[in-house]
Amino acid sequence: MSSFETICAELKNTHTTLVAVSKTKPVDQIMPIYQKGQRIFGENKVQEMVDKYEQMPKDIEWHLIGHLQTNKVKYIAPFVSMIHSIDRLKLLDEVEKQAAKNNRIIKVLLQMHVANEDTKFGLDETELVEIMDYYLTNPKNYAHINIVGIMGMATNTNDTNQIRNEFKQLKGIFQFIKNAYFLNKKDFTEISMGMSSDYKIAVEEGSTMVRIGSLLFGQR
Repeated sequence: MSSFETICAELKNTHTTLVAVSKTKPVDQIMPIYQKGQRIFGENKVQEMVDKYEQMPKDIEWHLIGHLQTNKVKYIAPFVSMIHSIDRLKLLDEVEKQAAKNNRIIKVLLQMHVANEDTKFGLDETELVEIMDYYLTNPKNYAHINIVGIMGMATNTNDTNQIRNEFKQLKGIFQFIKNAYFLNKKDFTEISMGMSSDYKIAVEEGSTMVRIGSLLFGQR
């Protein structure tokens, strides 16, 4: 059984969706997994996502999972299915602006910083509350955005206890936001956490989306 079938079998009886991270991989390497039924693909870079969108079947859900510059939102707004990496209010505002121009509602996740690494992006809990308070007091400003959950990355370490604790922290943040802001919002459901090296722990800790690349496509 290939890695794709193995991972699908592992996720079958969970509440976790596979986001196949196709960044840096050419279309001819991505299509075999598409042909096996995968429809959600994640990309880090805007230009690469646009190029693949133009070349590949139109029933694919494209997820932008990398750091996103505000000046590049306009290129993906016509088609992107979900943006995992909202890490500042200015970016949320730009996604709203570009979604409105395209007469779309774009699903977004708030990216949280829980890893013990300065190189990773994301909001701390104070910044999160500031964004949520502003978002909820100005709902008419965000008619074209749907905040459906959070995203985060664990520290790149072999210490599985640390990884597990960071995923527990993310789950706790999700519950806090759900209870404080979205108690009656049925589609605030997503916790995007877990990658090739740690997705099994993430699933155990409540992940609803795992972002897997190298196990599917090989090392970059």
